[in-house]
Amino acid sequence: MKRVVTIAGAAAQGSAGIQADLKTFQERDVYGMSVITATVANNSKTSQGIFIRDIEEIEAQFYAATEMVGLDALKTGMLFSREIIEKVSELLQDLPVRYKVIDPVMIGKMGSQLLADDAIEVLKEQLIPQATIITPNRLEAEKLLEEEIPREIEALKAATKKLYGLGPQSVLLKAGSVEDEAIDIFYDGQEFTVFRLPLVETIHTSGAGCTFAACLTAELAKEVPMIQAIEMSKQFVYKAIKHALSFGTGIGSVRHGAFRQKNEHVLGKQ
Repeated sequence: MKRVVTIAGAAAQGSAGIQADLKTFQERDVYGMSVITATVANNSKTSQGIFIRDIEEIEAQFYAATEMVGLDALKTGMLFSREIIEKVSELLQDLPVRYKVIDPVMIGKMGSQLLADDAIEVLKEQLIPQATIITPNRLEAEKLLEEEIPREIEALKAATKKLYGLGPQSVLLKAGSVEDEAIDIFYDGQEFTVFRLPLVETIHTSGAGCTFAACLTAELAKEVPMIQAIEMSKQFVYKAIKHALSFGTGIGSVRHGAFRQKNEHVLGKQ
């Protein structure tokens, strides 16, 4: 069984972050491990919603996973601070792992700021150049590039190419709703691939980005070629959103087991 680790924040509600990643790893039949960087627990009872783990604990978790089990692929999610990004970049620098999926998580579905303003430059300079692939959504891409990106295919392609200029081996821009379709754009330095699926009309998409990156990490760990790994991840997340869960109030969670539970297939286009 392939071994994967996620370095990210824990989401107390269970929809995103470490929780989403581990659920996805289980669904995709890989052995999942975690390095928790912070706990996100927004609520009405306390003034504090984000609790940051200290560097020593983060480092200890990382070595517990890599030394005791080993790994075939990894992903990063919410890292939050400059200091954490610097440490994670250092830990990954000499790690003999082929697949490093960097998901530059910046803003939560409920509007929480999940990356400090002074951390963006170190993310660009130290971590992104180590990536096999980065998976920003359009808003994260705008922050990385410091420019607005119109919801038009050619503009999105241009932005994807600029993101490639930051140094990763490849880029998947999760563009979202474009021309009444759910669009993702991949660029590997040579050619673009545009992935298209129908839009799902729902607000219940918490965890969608984390789940996509986690599924991609699992597929790459299993040595699935990149384009097929992205296609699988898009199908996985499409079903997770289509059959999303709504508990109480606010934005509900994607259903991580939907790909397995729902016997259906939607044709994608490129």
